Amino acid sequence: MSELRKDPIVSRWVIISKERGKRPSDYPPDEVPHRGSYCPFCEGNEKSTPPELLAFGRPEPAVPNGPGWKLRVVSNKYPALQIEGQLNPRGEGLFDIMDGIGAHEVIIETPAHHKDLTDLNTDEFRLMLEAYRLRLLDLRNDKRFRYILIFKNQGFAAGATVAHTHSQLIATPVVPRLVTEELEGTEHHFQFKERCVYCDIIRQEINDRKRVVAENEHFIAFEPFAARVPFETWIMPKYHRSHYEDEDTEHFRLLADLFRETLLRLKLALDNPPYNYMLHTAPVNLSKDWSIYHWHFEIVPKLTKVAGFEWGSGFYINPTPPEEAAAYLREVKIKGA
Repeated sequence: MSELRKDPIVSRWVIISKERGKRPSDYPPDEVPHRGSYCPFCEGNEKSTPPELLAFGRPEPAVPNGPGWKLRVVSNKYPALQIEGQLNPRGEGLFDIMDGIGAHEVIIETPAHHKDLTDLNTDEFRLMLEAYRLRLLDLRNDKRFRYILIFKNQGFAAGATVAHTHSQLIATPVVPRLVTEELEGTEHHFQFKERCVYCDIIRQEINDRKRVVAENEHFIAFEPFAARVPFETWIMPKYHRSHYEDEDTEHFRLLADLFRETLLRLKLALDNPPYNYMLHTAPVNLSKDWSIYHWHFEIVPKLTKVAGFEWGSGFYINPTPPEEAAAYLREVKIKGA
């Protein structure tokens, strides 16, 4: 079983996952498997994955774990954290440790191996957003969990090991340090202003217009003022909402439209770059109410490398001002737009 170990200096938890070290390496070390290789996520290969946790698209009466689906969610075959068991927190001298309890799931966004997210239509993209919501709602019922992170690794440089487009979910029994820093910053702003800092950011971005990439009635995509890397882009609701899973599903079509458009602008502008995106939403099962938080997606293209200065200082060096990045993305011509 994997372990969660706490850094005694900065209170950062690290997952030591021996099981993932046993993953097969049937593909070259510098790229994901090519399009012609066997893919466990393709339609017809459902028996190659663990049993599905959720599926959309099969006609009724639906038979699980077979073809005919539009989206599937399955447990990760090589999970970073295990769903079975108890945390068993303990100390080893100075150090804190607990068993690696959590959930690790894969959201297979389409049965079509050759597609990426920008190839999906609005309804297909919306299904993915709905799957995120349903899995968050289900997993927050497990009182062992404190945080549920949804993320996507697109391209080898971003950490993808399977070419078929998919995103992942990991539920943890602790709130990650990065999210804790966001929560602390949100609380600090609220204590002084009695307003959500993210709502204040949105108001300023809409007024300034310099960093806005795209927007619609309910959502906005923009380059953050202190972007860590070139073309870092955030997507968030213009209204205040702390938990993504509590989002009004009637808004998902607009979110799907804006999210897909933003990814397409990045793809066309940067020649299909590798990227990660992460959904930051409020923690679950805490005694403290975090309704002052504001959920959002962060998209991080992999255009520069994190080197010694960044690792040693925590600073990021971004050679592209976010104002220039936003202007460049706005100028991208999208067919049919």
